[in-house]
Order: sequence, then structure tokens, then C-alpha cells
Amino acid sequence: MRNKVGNRALLFALLVLTVVCLGGLLAPAHDQSKPSVEANSQSCPNDDTGLKLPAGFCATVFADNIGHARHMVVAPTGILYANTWSGKYYGNDTPHAGGFLVGLQDKSGSGKADVIERFGETVQTGGAGGTGIGLYKGWIYAENNDRILRYSLSGDSMVPSGPADTVVSGLPLGGDHPMHPFIINAEGSMYVDLGTATNSCQLKNRTLKSPGVQPCAELETRGGIWRYDANKTNQTFSTAERFATGIRNTEGFGIDSSGRMFVTQHGRDQLHANWPDLYKPEQEATQPAEELLLLRAKGDYGWPECYYDAFVQKLVLAPEYGGDGGKTIGVCANKIAPIAAFPAHWAPNAMVLYDKKQFPARYRGGVFIAFHGSWDRAPYAQGGYNVVFQALDGGRASGQCEIFADGFAGSVKSPARAEHRPSGLAVGPDGALYVSDDIRGRIYRIVYHGGSESGAAKVTPCPSLTAPAGNPVAVAAQPPEGTHPDAGAAANNLPVPPGATREMVLLGERIYRGQVGGAACTGCHGVSGQGTPLGPDLTGKKWLWSDGSYAGIAKTITEGVSQPKQYRSPMPPMGGAQLTPDQVSALAAYVWSLSHRASPNPN
Repeated sequence: MRNKVGNRALLFALLVLTVVCLGGLLAPAHDQSKPSVEANSQSCPNDDTGLKLPAGFCATVFADNIGHARHMVVAPTGILYANTWSGKYYGNDTPHAGGFLVGLQDKSGSGKADVIERFGETVQTGGAGGTGIGLYKGWIYAENNDRILRYSLSGDSMVPSGPADTVVSGLPLGGDHPMHPFIINAEGSMYVDLGTATNSCQLKNRTLKSPGVQPCAELETRGGIWRYDANKTNQTFSTAERFATGIRNTEGFGIDSSGRMFVTQHGRDQLHANWPDLYKPEQEATQPAEELLLLRAKGDYGWPECYYDAFVQKLVLAPEYGGDGGKTIGVCANKIAPIAAFPAHWAPNAMVLYDKKQFPARYRGGVFIAFHGSWDRAPYAQGGYNVVFQALDGGRASGQCEIFADGFAGSVKSPARAEHRPSGLAVGPDGALYVSDDIRGRIYRIVYHGGSESGAAKVTPCPSLTAPAGNPVAVAAQPPEGTHPDAGAAANNLPVPPGATREMVLLGERIYRGQVGGAACTGCHGVSGQGTPLGPDLTGKKWLWSDGSYAGIAKTITEGVSQPKQYRSPMPPMGGAQLTPDQVSALAAYVWSLSHRASPNPN
């Protein structure tokens, strides 16, 4: 899944989670291997996060509003470094001044950053920030645009002062997944994710019934993990450094004490939207699963020919390559399956292996995964927007995953309306877990405060992979009396464009929400048309394509947008659905109405 935010909603676009409880800094001397089965008897007086955590854990806001915070790393000194991003994904809003990289330090011991300094590339120097960041031998490594740079840390300085060296340049940009997360192992091997430019390597990306390219030439330069040497500079991207292939988008990395490397994979999108003859509408929300992989040299993990079917729990043949809705395995029998799977479209944006002793013993050697949250489950309820824990036993998963931290999104889990979205994870030298958010730029700090020594931890298991999608919803159920910003904005109160009828606007709303026509528009444009990372705001007067007229909107819906001006992903004709001309006219009438709705009377 991809990470996206719309114009107006994106002004709020970054969240970095940091969870902290001062009492946790003075951990009890008794055995912490058995968390409390009841609510922690000792309160968390400084918890200002609203997060839901297992008993015995406390969370606080470590920092706020630092920019669209992505991945993080913590130095042995306790200084936290974060990379922030900008651009189309965040509505092209104005980045913070002073550099895209941020150093944060808690000098007072309050559990909150009281010193924040920015450094690195700026907009003025041509930078756009990025996702990946790491530490190795006194250097800070960071992704910026098409390269990975390194900065020397020296003396008592919190942030570097000298210029950066280029470690590797020429990394592919553009398309659906332009970010370059990475990890560096103890020997200095730097493993870089080069996510795919497309959803499933179709001839026409995200387009109804477009077949897959055979062979998929994209795999020569993307869709895998590349390995470079962190000790060297001025390396240049080439196909020779490819370490593993067939991975659509890896953003989470973890290395255990034996040197085994684990990575996450974002599963593909739009099975029903692009192949409605093979998949039911609810399968858009329930297929395919997200994945945790054990990385192997020269391993092939199946993309684009295969995806992991959450119900049969096997890699199966994708419809673009002759698949029949999950029955045929074909070449997927020779691909490497995941060691663990998670609910569809949750979007695993970061991962960290927990190797400290501050948390109870059951967490040691397992991984925490930050799920950014879904968009492609619409018109069904979205999922993710949380941090999950998965225990490991050697090179395999041990037991079912559990929801460790939830509540980041607030009252509504959706790309356009979530208050915060987990996007990065890091563990400090004191054992604290940090979570970043790329909507409002928040960082949370989570610590263990202690609790009862009797019994096993009371945990919340992850939903079953085979759980039904539920009933279609636009937003979470709320009173109709106006307790949300869209109260009173039902389609029967919207204006009607010349040449259309009230009935057409009402039908258009049902098509927009996926109740008619087979594909929802809400995943890309938001539940009320306010925009998301995938598509622009439809409620204003600014039109990127056409003149905003009723006929012009209908033309854009019919033809699609193959090369967006301000968004990374194209819109297939009719959004990938099979709409009749009357349905196109009705949908265009509804979209026109959204942009011509009268503004509320300020008095």
C-alpha cells in the first residue's frame, strides 16, 4: 500500500510517535518479564498521548510539529535523529526551514525533547528530504532525493556541521514508491529498498484488466533490495548490487543478534477494482495480506506474479499473469513465502527489532511494526494506524501478532481524517520505544512502568486474516446532528449542475462511495472529497484537469489521468471500475456538486 495525503488534509501530514513515562526511567528492581494482567496500579501522570497500550506501559509526546517525520535512529548518547519528507505526498506544503534532518535531545530528563536542531539539505539546496536514516561508525546516513548521504558527528556537537559525503547516487525516483529506506549491519553492508514504480507491473498502471508486462522489466532496477558498502563513498546505482528481488515495497527492516535480516512488504492494491470478474467487492478490503519476510541473498519473493492470499495462506498467481482469483499457484510455488502475515492494506511503514531489557522479557528478540494505515479497504472500514508486536523464534514467527499501541488516528481511521499515522520506529539505549508520525510531525516515547508480577500479559491479538470486511461505511458511525465537519452535507442538500438532476447527484454519491459501480472514489479523494495522498481535494475551485465544468469532469472520469501533475499515481479510466455512461454522468454531477457547495454562513 502506499502512503498518501491530500491537499488540505496534508497540511497536517506528519506524525512521529514518542511514548514516555518518567516513572519508567526508574524501572522497578523486580523481574519485569511478566507484565500486569490488570490495569497498571501506578498511573502515568505525564501521558498526554491518548494511546492505548498494554498494562504497565506509559506514553508521552517527545516532540511535536517537526515536519513530516519518517524513519528515526537513536545514538548511544540518547540523541534521536529523524528524517523528514516533503513534496507531492504531502500536498507540496512548505517544509520547515533549516534542513530536513532533525536532532532531538532530552537534556532535562523530563521525557520530552528540550533541544531540537535541524541540519542537512534544504529546499534552497535542492533537497526534498526522505525516509531512510541510519548510524554507523560515527556517521549519520540519510536519504535525500536520489541519493544516500552521510554526515560526520564529531566532538560534543549534537548535529554535524560539515558538508555531506555522497555514499550512493542515482537511485530510481518517481512512480508509486519513490522512497529509499535502508539499514546498515555491523559489517557496514547497507541494504536499500527500491520500491516498485507500479502496483502490479501492468501495461497501464492501476487500469482495469490491463495485463502484466512479461517479463516485468521494472524488476531490473526496482522491486527489491540493493546492497552497498557504507564504508565507501561515490558509489553509483546499478543492477549489479541487487541483493533480493520480487519485493513490492519494503519500508521496515530488522536485524537480530545472529545477523538474520527481516523486512516487511506492502501487499498490492486493487484486486477487485481492476479485476471485478475475479474478485468480490469485499475482497478489495481483505486481500492480499501484508508480509514479514526473512531476507535471503538472491531470494525471489514473487512480485509482481504472485501475492499472498490471506485465506488460503499461500502465494498465488496474480490476475495480471493468468491468475484466477486465488485458485492457481503456478510459478508462485518457486517463490519465497512470508514468515508472517498481517491484515490487508495496513501498510507496514517501519519495523524495529527489540533487543533491550527495559520492556518485559517476552518482547526481547521480537519486532515492532508501525502500520501507517490503509486506504484501499474503502468503502469498508479502514485498518492499521497502529503499532503491532510480532514475536520471533529464530528465523520464523512465533505465535499471533498483537496490537501493542493504538489510538494514533483519533476517532476516524482514514488517510484524510486521521490525526496521526505511525511511520517510523526506533529503540533508545535506555530501551524506550519511539514512534514517529508523518501527518503532524509528532514523536512518541513509550516506556515500561512496571506492574503486577503475576500472570501473563493481557494483550490484544491482531484481527484474523480471514475476518470479513464488514459493512460498507463512509466514516465511523456518528450522530447525524452535526458532530463532525461534514454534518448536514448530504447529497440531497448539494447543488445540481445544469443538465443533471437531483436523482443523478444522489446516484453519483453512491457510486463515489463504492455502493454502485464496483469501486469507491473515497480511497483516493477522501470520504467527503477533501483529498488524500492519492488524489486532490474535490471541494474547492482549483482543478488540475479540465475546466471544472460538468462536461469536463465527466471527460476526466472517462479518460482517467495517466500522468498526474501533482500526485505520484495515475487515475485509471473510470477509477478502474466499469461504469456505464449514465453512471459516469451521475458521478460527474456529484463531483461538480461537491465543488459548488455553498460555504457555511460564518454568522
